[in-house]
Amino acid sequence: MDKRITIYDLAKTLGVSAGTVSRSLNDHPSISQKTKDRVISKANELGYKTNKFAVNLSTQKSNTIGVIVPKLNSIFMSTVLAGIEKIANEAGYNLIISQSLESMEKEKLNAKTLYDSGVDALLVSLAYDTTDFDHFANYIRNKIPLIFIDRVHNLPNCSTIIIDNKLAGYEATEHLINQGCKNLLYISGDLRRNVYSERLKGFQEAIAKHDLIFDNSNILESDLSPGSVKHAIAHIKDTSIPFDGLFVANDTFAAHCIKELKKVNIKIPQDIKVIGFNNDPISELVTPTLTTINYPGYELGVLAGQSVISHLNGDINLQPTNAITLRHRLIIRESTLK
Repeated sequence: MDKRITIYDLAKTLGVSAGTVSRSLNDHPSISQKTKDRVISKANELGYKTNKFAVNLSTQKSNTIGVIVPKLNSIFMSTVLAGIEKIANEAGYNLIISQSLESMEKEKLNAKTLYDSGVDALLVSLAYDTTDFDHFANYIRNKIPLIFIDRVHNLPNCSTIIIDNKLAGYEATEHLINQGCKNLLYISGDLRRNVYSERLKGFQEAIAKHDLIFDNSNILESDLSPGSVKHAIAHIKDTSIPFDGLFVANDTFAAHCIKELKKVNIKIPQDIKVIGFNNDPISELVTPTLTTINYPGYELGVLAGQSVISHLNGDINLQPTNAITLRHRLIIRESTLK
C-alpha cells in the first residue's frame, strides 16, 4: 500500500514549513497567492488528501455528523437523510451515513466506528432487534450530542424526534371503523420498537372505544419484507375472523398486500379496506390508491439537522429536551372508501 502523503512530506518537497503548507491549503490570507498556487499544484501532483478529521484539531471539531439508519433503501429514511444533509451541508458539516441492516451488532460496530472517527454528533434510528444501548455510552459520557429519530429510546441527556405514533394509530383505526369495518387486523413491524408498539396502543384504544373485539388474531407481527406478504395473506384467509379492515405499518407492505389479495379475488375496498403508513410514493401508484398516514420524513430530517447544529453552535442546549413531536396527517384515498 502506498504511503499517505502528509503536509510534512509536502513541506519537505517544497522546502517550506508545515505551517506554510497548512495555511496555503486553507487559503490563509497571510500566504501569498504565488505560494498557495505552488503548494496546491504540488499537493495535486503527489495525490495529497486532506484529513478532515485533523483540520480542526485545535478546536476539537471534525465538522462531521454521524448518522445510523436501519436501511438505506427505505423511501422514508431516504427522505429523512435528504433533510439532514441539506441542513448539515448549509452549515458546513459533512455526514457519515451508515446502515445497521436491522442488526444490533452492526449498529454497535457503526456506533464505535463513528465515535473513533471523531464525529461531533450522532443521529440514530434504531435497528429492529436493539435491546442493549451500551454502545451509546461513550457519546453520553463525553457529552457528544446524541439524537434518536423515528425509532427511538429514552436515554439520559438524549433527545428524540418523533410523531405521535399512538395518536396516528388511533386515527388510522378509527377511520377504518368509520368506513364500516368491524373486524380489523393490524400488521405491525417488530413490537420492540416504539413506532410499532405505540401504533398498536392507538389501534387497541380505537377498537375499545367502539366496543369491537380484540384478541391475538387481530395483530400480526412481521418483518415487513416482501417475502413475508404470503404469510400475511395466509393469516387473513385462514383465521376464522372475517377481516374487513387492514391497518398496515408501512405503505410498501400494504401495497404488496393489496396486490396479493387481488390475486385471490379479494376486492379492495369492497371486501377489505386497507390503510398504510408514511405516505410513500407507492401509495399513489398502487391500484386502488392507498389511504395512509403522512409521516413528514423530510421535515423530521431538517429538524434533526437544525437541532444538532444549533446545539453544536451553542445556540440551544438539547440535553434538557425530551421529545420533539412533529405533526402527522391522515390522507384518505380509494383503498378505504365505502
